[in-house]
Amino acid sequence: MAGRLLRATAPTRGYAVLCGAVAAVTAGLCAVFASGAGGPLVSQNVSNLALFTAAWVAAWSCFAKAVRERGGRVRWAWALTGLGAFSWGVGQVFCIWYETVLDRQVPFPSLADAGYFWMMPCTAAGLLLLPLSRQTVAQQVRSILDGLMIAASLLLITWVLILGPLVRQGADSSLGLLVTLWYPGGDVVVLTVVLFMVARLRRGGRRPMSLPLVGAGLVAFTVSDSGYAYLTLLDSYGSGNVLDLGWFTGFALILLAARRPGTSHAEEDTHALAQPLGVMLPYLAVLAALATSTIEVLRHGMHDLFVSWARSSIILLIVGRQLFTLLENRSLTRDLEARVEARTAELRASEQRFQALVQHSSDVVTVIDAAGFVTYQSESVHKVFGHHPIRVAGVRLTDHMLPESAAVLAAAVEAISATAYASRVVEVPTLHADGHRCLAEVTLTNLLEDASVRGIVLNSRDISERKQLEDQLVHEAFHDALTKLANRALFKDRLEAALGRRDDVAILFLDLDGFKEVNDSLGHAAGDHLLVQVARRLGAAVRDGDTVARFGGDEFAVLIDRVAGPRDADGLATRIIAALDEQFVVENQEIHVQGSIGIALTGPDARDADQLMRNADLAMYRAKSAGSGQFARYDPQMHSGLVERLQLAADLRRALDSGGELELHYQPTIELRTGDIVGFEALVRWRHPARGMISPADFIPLAESTGLIRPLGRWVLAEACRQAVEWGLGAAERPMTMAVNVSGRQFDQPDLPAIVASVLATTGLPAERLCLEMTESVLMTDTEENLAVLLSLKDIGVRLAIDDFGTGYSSLAYLRRFPVDTLKIDRSFVERLSGDAPDSALARTIVQLGQSLGMGTVAEGIEQYAQFLALRRMGCDLAQGYYFSKPLPAAEAGLLLRDPAALAA
Repeated sequence: MAGRLLRATAPTRGYAVLCGAVAAVTAGLCAVFASGAGGPLVSQNVSNLALFTAAWVAAWSCFAKAVRERGGRVRWAWALTGLGAFSWGVGQVFCIWYETVLDRQVPFPSLADAGYFWMMPCTAAGLLLLPLSRQTVAQQVRSILDGLMIAASLLLITWVLILGPLVRQGADSSLGLLVTLWYPGGDVVVLTVVLFMVARLRRGGRRPMSLPLVGAGLVAFTVSDSGYAYLTLLDSYGSGNVLDLGWFTGFALILLAARRPGTSHAEEDTHALAQPLGVMLPYLAVLAALATSTIEVLRHGMHDLFVSWARSSIILLIVGRQLFTLLENRSLTRDLEARVEARTAELRASEQRFQALVQHSSDVVTVIDAAGFVTYQSESVHKVFGHHPIRVAGVRLTDHMLPESAAVLAAAVEAISATAYASRVVEVPTLHADGHRCLAEVTLTNLLEDASVRGIVLNSRDISERKQLEDQLVHEAFHDALTKLANRALFKDRLEAALGRRDDVAILFLDLDGFKEVNDSLGHAAGDHLLVQVARRLGAAVRDGDTVARFGGDEFAVLIDRVAGPRDADGLATRIIAALDEQFVVENQEIHVQGSIGIALTGPDARDADQLMRNADLAMYRAKSAGSGQFARYDPQMHSGLVERLQLAADLRRALDSGGELELHYQPTIELRTGDIVGFEALVRWRHPARGMISPADFIPLAESTGLIRPLGRWVLAEACRQAVEWGLGAAERPMTMAVNVSGRQFDQPDLPAIVASVLATTGLPAERLCLEMTESVLMTDTEENLAVLLSLKDIGVRLAIDDFGTGYSSLAYLRRFPVDTLKIDRSFVERLSGDAPDSALARTIVQLGQSLGMGTVAEGIEQYAQFLALRRMGCDLAQGYYFSKPLPAAEAGLLLRDPAALAA
């Protein structure tokens, strides 16, 4: 307590030192004046110097405070207070002039009184300029009445004690009497202002000035001024009197107020609100005035007219203040009643709303006591679980629950009973009133210590549908939507679990052969129907406990959880292939598809799920390359082959970037009727710097699978057209064509016609001298899109040919729709034209088909004279083959072009 008081009095160390210095100087002056040490002259000079110094130091401190303040009104308040102290100091200068310089008594009134005169008006004006918090009209009126009550009371006290006796005693002159009365009268005005400001600030707020210090200083001034006025009339005042301490103390307190460090708003507000002095101050002043006037009556038996009028004024002000207070209280009462009614209505509405929410909520609210008996049950239990709330209330809750649910709930209640406001969530099965089983989620909260509840609150909800939906979502997340088999995620999860249990695990990867053709010919709905039937046959072929999964498209997998050895896996693969070998019936059509199966078993090269799945995938591709309906077991060389394939793809990419390793060989096309060269077919070759010449059968499929076929095909097209122009194939005297193979992957590019047109424009080869060869699969894949591309190519003017005709699924309908110029008879049909039992039926049919459709025919792979003679008799137009010439480098093909007789040689 003492520490807090000390911190409030002296917030900082520097301010504490200043307070100590002021107290020491004051005590020293008091000792000098009381003892009279050194005589009257010393006391007079010490008093004059001390008062002058105190006034001017206080003035300059107020001016400095005004400069530091930010608010305009606060600055003016401190400036005017400092101006009052400065004016008093000027008056003290004249006093020193009279007494010290002129060595004479200060006349009354004098120029010194002119300086003293402005002290009180300036200080009062400064205090009135202090900024106050905003007030309503009622608060302003009440503050004015408080101020008038204080002013009237102080004036009455001053009149009884000082002014009345002075007036009755009289003075040498009217001016002297006026000045004499001015000092205590001005002090009363300033004290009234101080007390008025305190009353205005009784509700707290910002304190821009330390009013207690300023007020105490003005009280000291009032004492000294009153004494000065009285002693002056008696002509007994002289400088160096103990009375001078009041003025010095007043300036010292103003100095301390100006130098006092600012306090926080929160501290000031709390202090102001805690003190009732601001409220009682007007009434204390009235009581003091009443006591003073009463004592005066008791002493003299009567009082003068001024006292009567002053007491009457105070009574009127009190009556007015009370009437205004009553009116204000009545208004406040009505307002409070209205607010209470509104709040009551709001609480009633809130209670009804809460009750409606609880009763009609989808959650069931139950309150049980510490013993487990139901003390409250919401009506929503009937809607959610079908039970009537009246039958539930008052009974032990666990008595109406399933045994396993009662045990779980009892354990939860026991767990939270020892901790207030603890909660726990449990899921328990429960029986609906109609007998079906449902799942409830119960949130238990311990409110036993809550005076308004006194129980454990259970919020229950039926989550049966949510659980079913969650289970459904989980099932859909781990199962294929079409076949209802496990998907890749579930398959891998079960595989990892199986590998964690044992090391005798095997997996099979299956890819359907010919599924794409089914989708393209019969539609995706038929393909989906086929996949569902495949899934059923796979499920029937595997053992109980094995997992069948669909990875997507036509890819399936089988997990054999326990396998005795490779023969078990081979046997299952054989059963699956046999099951798929039977005809499928889709949309009343019999369809035959087969599967390629890759087998992988755990071993040194397959310790985890990813490695095992990779091995099975590699084995499946090996089986697919061996032909339809085959299976292959993983061999470590497959992985090395994959690595080699990746390296070859990287080398091919590098070769395309450099351009120095790729070259074109050209095989001439011969007219069978005349034996003349009518064109060339450009065939790409790759001369690897380390592996030598690589066969197109090795890198062309690789280019198609990696997407490198597109830049490779563009390079072949540009180089072939450039070479054709160099040979002069576009000239009128040499009407030959340059044939270039186009992959199906290139037809996936919508800008293929633009690429061809750009190459022709760059090289200068006439469009009709270029023939683009494609396989039959182009006609069967994305028919409409490919048809649009072919039509765009025909618009450019290039010729189109179907390569390896007769080995695919082409139909007459497609041949009529597509703008094809030439059919190239596959070499397999040409080979049948020779040997012990020649078969020319297929080759003759193709030639006749081309003639009937207005298309030219080219026979590929002629190696014997008998083949050449048979095709010429059939009416075939053109031919290629080693019988005439193998594919030649550009230089050798150029020589052949200049000397066609070399063909015969």
